Amino acid sequence: MTPERKHRIENVLQNRQGNLTVVMENVFDPHNISAVMRTCDAVGIQDIYVLNTLIPPHKYFGVRSSSSAAKWLTVHQFGDAETCFADLRKKYDRIYTTHLGVGSVSVYDLDFTGRVALVFGNEREGVSEDAIRLSDGNFIIPQVGMIQSLNISVACAVTIYEAYRQKKNAGHYGQSAISHPGGEALKAAWGLAE
Repeated sequence: MTPERKHRIENVLQNRQGNLTVVMENVFDPHNISAVMRTCDAVGIQDIYVLNTLIPPHKYFGVRSSSSAAKWLTVHQFGDAETCFADLRKKYDRIYTTHLGVGSVSVYDLDFTGRVALVFGNEREGVSEDAIRLSDGNFIIPQVGMIQSLNISVACAVTIYEAYRQKKNAGHYGQSAISHPGGEALKAAWGLAE
């Protein structure tokens, strides 16, 4: 491994955020999942959850969309909402779904400096009633056009870049980064084992 490559990997690991995750529920198009993965990697999200209660588990994530992001992320796949949310509750204090409904708050009113999981629904129906019931609240991305939704990969990007902004302002990146709990295992998996 070249010194440059080692430095790059160390820098990426230093900026991984162990207190922010994305859950994609019943997303049909693997390319949408891959696009979300690429954005998650870009802001330092390590753990991604793929919840499939309506479709078989995904075995392929579009290589062209993700630029191989899947190999740098930890992907957790679940076939049951209760089990998935129970696992999320062990690691995250708040779980929010993207849902246009009464009581939904703007993404810009959420506090992303804590331990937060964000649930994005599928391309047709959005998040399920189970996800809404199991979450702590719902959020929306404010829009002023006729269409009231965005593609999942775009909605995720808008949301997690707001999280990135808040976390960066709070000093969660770089030298004072909140280390990922599996950092040592990631070092080994990425070829930096001592």
